[in-house]
Amino acid sequence: MIRGVLLLLALPGLALAQQGQAVFENHCASCHAVERGAPEQAGPNLAGVMGRRIGGDPAFGYSPALEQAGAAWDRDRLLRFLVDPEEMFPGTWMGANSLPQAAERAAVADYLQSVR
Repeated sequence: MIRGVLLLLALPGLALAQQGQAVFENHCASCHAVERGAPEQAGPNLAGVMGRRIGGDPAFGYSPALEQAGAAWDRDRLLRFLVDPEEMFPGTWMGANSLPQAAERAAVADYLQSVR
């Protein structure tokens, strides 16, 4: 019974992660991979990005704006970044590639939290 209750409590997060995967595939996957060990693309691989230092994937050549960020990715930072990457980190090479819908940003953040 307890396991069933825990599963029901986890379902909203699972649904958001699934929605986030769809948004990611439509808006982000042309530049970013999320499979651990996949080669870098135009953007860094985002497997395990949550908790990683911003600009911290050693296999990717970041813009100086991200290399000098001095913080780690967490949900709040990622949500702000997805609003307007250039505003958050002027000079980032990602430019104005944003997600204008708050629900899409939240779904992508949940998805990336689930990708280890």
